[in-house]
Amino acid sequence: MPLPESEVRALMRAEHGDPFAVLGPHRGGDGLWVRALLPGARSVAVVQASSGWPLAQLERQGDSDLFAALVPAAEAQLGYRFQVDWGTHTSHLEDPYRFPPVLGDTDVWLLAEGTHLRPFEQLGAHLREMDGVHGVAFAVWAPHARRVSVVGDFNQWDGRRHMMRLRRECGVWEIFAPHVAPGDSYEFEILSARGELLRKSDPYGFAARLRPETASVVQPLPPPVALPPGRAQANAREAPISIYEVHLGSWRRKNGHEWLSYRDLAASLVPYVRDMGFTHIELLPVSEHPFDGSWGYQPIGLYAPTSRFGTPGDFRAFVEAAHAAGLGVILDWVPAHFPTDVHGLGRFDGTALYEYADPREGFHRDWNTLIFNYARTEVRNYLVGNALYWLERYGVDGLRVDAVASMLYRDYSRPAGQWVPNAQGGRENLEAIDFVRRMNQVVGVQRPGAFTVAEESTSFPGVTRPPEHGGLGFHFKWNMGWMNDTLSYVGLDPVYRPHHHQQVTFGLMYAHSENFVLPLSHDEVVHGKGSMIGRMPGDEWQKFAGLRNLYGYLWAYPGKKLLFMGSEFAQYAEWNADHSLDWHLLDHAPHQGIQRLVRDLNNVYRHFPALHEMDCEPQGFEWIVHDDKAHSVFAFVRRARNGQFVLAVCNFTPVVRHGYRLGVPAEGAYREIINTDNPAYGGSGVGNGVVPSEAVPWQGQAHSLVMTLPPLATLLWVLA
Repeated sequence: MPLPESEVRALMRAEHGDPFAVLGPHRGGDGLWVRALLPGARSVAVVQASSGWPLAQLERQGDSDLFAALVPAAEAQLGYRFQVDWGTHTSHLEDPYRFPPVLGDTDVWLLAEGTHLRPFEQLGAHLREMDGVHGVAFAVWAPHARRVSVVGDFNQWDGRRHMMRLRRECGVWEIFAPHVAPGDSYEFEILSARGELLRKSDPYGFAARLRPETASVVQPLPPPVALPPGRAQANAREAPISIYEVHLGSWRRKNGHEWLSYRDLAASLVPYVRDMGFTHIELLPVSEHPFDGSWGYQPIGLYAPTSRFGTPGDFRAFVEAAHAAGLGVILDWVPAHFPTDVHGLGRFDGTALYEYADPREGFHRDWNTLIFNYARTEVRNYLVGNALYWLERYGVDGLRVDAVASMLYRDYSRPAGQWVPNAQGGRENLEAIDFVRRMNQVVGVQRPGAFTVAEESTSFPGVTRPPEHGGLGFHFKWNMGWMNDTLSYVGLDPVYRPHHHQQVTFGLMYAHSENFVLPLSHDEVVHGKGSMIGRMPGDEWQKFAGLRNLYGYLWAYPGKKLLFMGSEFAQYAEWNADHSLDWHLLDHAPHQGIQRLVRDLNNVYRHFPALHEMDCEPQGFEWIVHDDKAHSVFAFVRRARNGQFVLAVCNFTPVVRHGYRLGVPAEGAYREIINTDNPAYGGSGVGNGVVPSEAVPWQGQAHSLVMTLPPLATLLWVLA
């Protein structure tokens, strides 16, 4: 029962769109016709799977590598294998075309509908046992392809050996590949409708080879992990959240140049962050990415922890070590764009599948990257599932979502005429807004206790309002306006600061409009911006005093805190992702002082609820002094729910101010708990210790203090 020559040619050229229709067992005559395409085989026999008893010798069809024979149905249905003579050796192989479909009907339905909460449980490469045989079930979405094969170490990267079955209902190609094992490399070979032959990494690959290699790696799906006890409370809106932002490749290096592994970092970075008093570690993107210089912000493998620092198991061990130390882990997550590398998602099946087809919608001019097509249900499902994957399968506490503004607006960084309005004629990307809301809603329902943070630089309303109330549903938002105004203000020579007083006061006009994080992030110490210490004006003493003052002000101001690595000890040099931080600076007292101050600020911040409990409520803040332009002095009260308070006073000039009277909200003796001019931090030692209040009304308060304001310093006071 030979196949038509046209079908044989299609098989040999790996152009057959339905290999399961002709390969494997098919009823015919008095038995089953078994056909196998085995390029390079000299002869092929069918044997019983259990006993190895010969059932039939397959005949070669013409001069092709297609072999076929009629096998007794009863014996073949009990299970069979191929005995293949390759000329140099003989092997026994399972027939991938005798196994049933990989996807169940419910999964097919949900994938087609775009409502599968966990598509990563079905798509990609999954270790399975089918009919008693161990192997891997592969599945990939490529609806416009003419043919898809999985190729890898296990089949000599030959696209003819594991051509896949198309599930037309959802556009997914699938196959169960016997003998494939953990650690095997693989990719998908795709024949497009136009005849292009593409080689693609797995969009759902759980591991990947290190660049410049492009293959995905078979790995078990990480089992779900619950957030440890107490983590939900530690991630809450009223909790103290102080974040240490880290680029894993340049925090510290062995011998000055070798990367630390995830396990090395668990043993060194985690204790350091805990000792410094931070509550969370935020990692620049750890998803697999081809270009080191992107710092991870151009990811190829959204489901794979980068192999630069170890295995997926190593990364999970890092997260577990952080949790054991009482620290949360936040990942930078990039659903806004992806690179154009040929092995990635771009034109995945020969068409604009994951990206918008029109470059006015689908191409980022700033980053030369592609933009996800949020209108496609499958793309939204891919991204929402990925958010849940990191939270559920690695147990991370939160996701900081990169470049949200670029998703929300169709005209983002585009001149007139170079963008496409939405269906209502507006500039908002309505489908991206729907995606963001769904992602946050799914995270909120499926992973309570975890949180999401938006890097969003516009005044888009309701970023941290729940989706059911018309918001985007993020738990927190980076306060980019505060960051820009504050860094601009502290970068001025103090003589000019009275003329820019509003750069400090203006932020309180909107400080409680969202749940804010105050970010002094990696973006502020690259691309010619210098370092935090480098931004400070004046001589060296004034620079260090100014930085201490900035940090005191930051930790007193309403909002969660974020500081990029190296800034905690006043690294002079601009951050360079190719080198370790300049840890040798800690041999010098001024840098030790900055580090000691950050540690103390974190500890005070965590100890006093007034500094964090009502970050997001206007009742937690009260101005005392906001109009002393002449002296560049600011003072305010931070309150806890029980009425306890911390008084903050900031002097942004290098002038000591004796006899400064300040209104206070209660009678009593006031004690300094932080003085950034303390000699322990490298300051000049101007201070007050404990000062009793006087029954002198001042600045709208019934009582007042007379104090000395140190130069370029912040003071934090509590009732003694």
